[in-house]
Amino acid sequence: MGNPPMNLVRLAARDAAQAARVLNEVREAALAGRRARIAPRPVIEQSWDRVLRSGVDPERDVRSGLLPADEVRRRREESPLRQVLPVLREGLLSVADVAQHIMVVADADGRVLWREGASPVLRKADGLGFEVGADWREDVVGTNGVGTPAVVRRPVQVFAAEHFVRSHTSWTCTGAPITDPRDGRLLGVVDVSGPLETMHPATLAWVDSVAKLAEARLRELHLASLERLRAVAAPVLARLPGRAVVVDRDGWAAAVTGMPYVRRVTLPKSLAPGHRLFASLGACTVEPLAGGWLLRAEDRPAAPDACRIVLDLAGRDRRTVTVTGASGSWSRELSPRHAELLFLLAEHRSGRGAAELAGDLFGDPSRTVTVRAEMSRVRRYLGELLRHRPYRFRDEAEVTVVLPDNPSDLLPQSTAPAVVRKRNTGHEGRSERPPA
Repeated sequence: MGNPPMNLVRLAARDAAQAARVLNEVREAALAGRRARIAPRPVIEQSWDRVLRSGVDPERDVRSGLLPADEVRRRREESPLRQVLPVLREGLLSVADVAQHIMVVADADGRVLWREGASPVLRKADGLGFEVGADWREDVVGTNGVGTPAVVRRPVQVFAAEHFVRSHTSWTCTGAPITDPRDGRLLGVVDVSGPLETMHPATLAWVDSVAKLAEARLRELHLASLERLRAVAAPVLARLPGRAVVVDRDGWAAAVTGMPYVRRVTLPKSLAPGHRLFASLGACTVEPLAGGWLLRAEDRPAAPDACRIVLDLAGRDRRTVTVTGASGSWSRELSPRHAELLFLLAEHRSGRGAAELAGDLFGDPSRTVTVRAEMSRVRRYLGELLRHRPYRFRDEAEVTVVLPDNPSDLLPQSTAPAVVRKRNTGHEGRSERPPA
């Protein structure tokens, strides 16, 4: 039996300085391989393990180069988070300024895009390299309030010596991920940071609640944009025979005619007017609309041409599937569950039944309803690239899986028995890398 984890909230609420001293003892013991009298919190201990495997030096303040100003500007313009900056400012800045904190907003790559708050604290942040354009991923600068919430996908408070790098231990950070309410994709992290003596146990709930308000605002904006596109599409669809769907620039459906409703159509990165093959719709004629696209399904059947599917599981924070065929290429970020399912199907090219997948995922073959519901969602974007009875990739598809170099990094948050076994037994050789 190990020592119990420290109740940081209770200790810091009584005496932040004492909590910092205890945490420093815990950190020193962990780095020296000794058992401390109090164990670190599980979320911090797991982060330290990941950071150690990444090779981050706890005694060196290593900083990546700042992004150039024009690249920061480009990322700000393209980030959906720019739409919710008023929500974040209203919810965080007034209190943060009084409490001697700053608000930091980073993108999904861990790059700081916005930073506002108390001037004295901004100057202290400069000394830590916590600047606009800086890279604060966990595997670059260690455990912190930007990179760690991005990995675990939940709010995290990192206090004093819970930071992995020694120069950060005079700091306290509280960050919460902001995800796309449409598909769960990580958009970035909002963080409130300041000197360690400003730590307050309620900060975690406060930052998390404001992040959720931002996600709710993004949902409202999305629905409003679909309503505007639907108004544009209505007279167009009323005149059309056959099957058609109107989607926004990201593929979300605003209106359909002559066919069942589809939630989303996966679009290639560069879509242009003309003829295009879509996995879920078949052959379509693509026409531009204000704010979106009109996809008119053609009567001719889609040719079952060979295609290439690349399942990329090498990233720590993002898992993607990329499909390349005669009509072009498209990619999609995967949820953790869909990444597990596609990995299992890639491992079993001959196919897996619903009961077998339920056993692989949950250790319970009876949970077939959950498996079938998730596979139905996967088929919405992979369409005819997947077969069923049993579930499997199409025979003509060439499937490549890009694995992490370290087997223990394979879908690290997954508790699926089949994935855990694969992590423990390892995979042969290094990552399977698709040819350029």
